[in-house]
Amino acid sequence: MKPLLFTFRRCPYAIRARMAIKVSGIDVNMHEVDLRAKPAALLECSPKGTVPVIRLADGRVIEESLDIMKWALAINDPEQWLDGPNKLSDKAESLISQNDGAFKEALNKYKYSVRHPEHPTEHYREQAIFFLEALNMRLCHNDYLMGDRLTVADVAIFPFIRQFAHVDKDWFNASQYIHLIRWLDARLSSDIFLAVMQKK
Repeated sequence: MKPLLFTFRRCPYAIRARMAIKVSGIDVNMHEVDLRAKPAALLECSPKGTVPVIRLADGRVIEESLDIMKWALAINDPEQWLDGPNKLSDKAESLISQNDGAFKEALNKYKYSVRHPEHPTEHYREQAIFFLEALNMRLCHNDYLMGDRLTVADVAIFPFIRQFAHVDKDWFNASQYIHLIRWLDARLSSDIFLAVMQKK
């Protein structure tokens, strides 16, 4: 029995999990979830009902996207996205934590600012800029966030920058973050991203 991945095409957490699975070459069944009508099978695996979730052939369940990435790459990491067997560097872990924490919180308010009318949209965008500046600085001298090669940090973070850019593409593309824009464009045009975003 193949592992079963519950996913949602546009979810940034699910995108990064699918990319790691794709590069690892692991054959999995994928279940595209309607988030408004979550299937019983998903809720049986993970009562919190968020995606991605993967049920392994032995019945084990992995509920966090970064853990799914590590699981897949521990089996096969042909492009050396990890720094060692099932390992991320402390710097990569810290950068991903910033993305998944403070930046994601600001991104949610920016994207759904109509739900947070106490401040204008621009206020929430300003709260997210600290992370854009940090990434842009890293990309001044390198093509990738951790140096001269693509790693889990790039793959884990870029779906969220993609989501941020889509809120106001004109503003993002006209912004001062030219290195970040170049990096995002490269990730969006990559074969692996295009492959995992194909509609089934």
